[in-house]
Amino acid sequence: MNIEVYRDNKLFFNKKEYKCSLGRNGITKDKKEGDGSTPAGCFYIRKILYRKDKVKKPITSLPTEEIKKNDGWCDDVSNDNYNKQIKLPSALSHENLWRNDDLYDIVAVVGYNDNPPIKKLGSAIFIHIAGPNYSPTAGCVGLSKEDLLKILRNFGPKDKICIKL
Repeated sequence: MNIEVYRDNKLFFNKKEYKCSLGRNGITKDKKEGDGSTPAGCFYIRKILYRKDKVKKPITSLPTEEIKKNDGWCDDVSNDNYNKQIKLPSALSHENLWRNDDLYDIVAVVGYNDNPPIKKLGSAIFIHIAGPNYSPTAGCVGLSKEDLLKILRNFGPKDKICIKL
């Protein structure tokens, strides 16, 4: 069962429609690092990350890992760790996975540009908790916490997220 995402901020899974947020510059087939766009295409979900101090371990058949205070995600296009999870502190350009807001309390790591990562084609593409009023993301897909947990319960390792132009 695939997740289907459309530019009108609608996501469909298991015959149900959900509201979602997308990159501030919409969906693109020509994703570049820092462009604020969500990449078009079909991708596997590699693993689920979660904040044990804020949420229970999600019920899912996907691999899960706790987010630790020193977890980050490299977006440094000049480094071999580009688009990979890293440990902090780091001098590399990166995203902190341990955030003060709730956006990364649950993170589904989208298998975009990761096998192998090609520098400058975009990094840190996730499905995560949506911001207030489903505000635009930097290129990820945002869902309410309840909707994300509901989808993860029925989403399997052979399923994909398909982001449509």
